[in-house]
Amino acid sequence: QVQLVESGGALVQAGGSLRLSCTASGRTFSNYATGWFRQAPGKEREFVAAMSRSGDNTRYAGSVKGRFTISRDNAKNTMYLQMNKLEPEDTAVYYCAADVTSSLYQILTVTTQYDYWGQGTQVTVSS
Repeated sequence: QVQLVESGGALVQAGGSLRLSCTASGRTFSNYATGWFRQAPGKEREFVAAMSRSGDNTRYAGSVKGRFTISRDNAKNTMYLQMNKLEPEDTAVYYCAADVTSSLYQILTVTTQYDYWGQGTQVTVSS
């Protein structure tokens, strides 16, 4: 089993930035496809960003494209979500996820495609 531990969530004013971190125990992230999802109050969990196992292919939700960046440091076994120009609409619990069975270049954008999940970290953006 792989455990994912998230950190970095906070209260921030609109226009500000945050970097979320997700550290995995066990296998390194080089063995996983990775992704970030979020769930706002009263809404379903939605796709935010994803990276293939190769680390070369990424994809972003239209609502965050140009503002958020997914990355990872295999040596530290940690993945990140850099969030810039935050908006009140970005307020949500953010979850990191990892999958070990996908192909090398596959990008996973659906919740059910992932094997492991972090506990979630709250991001609140004030006006």
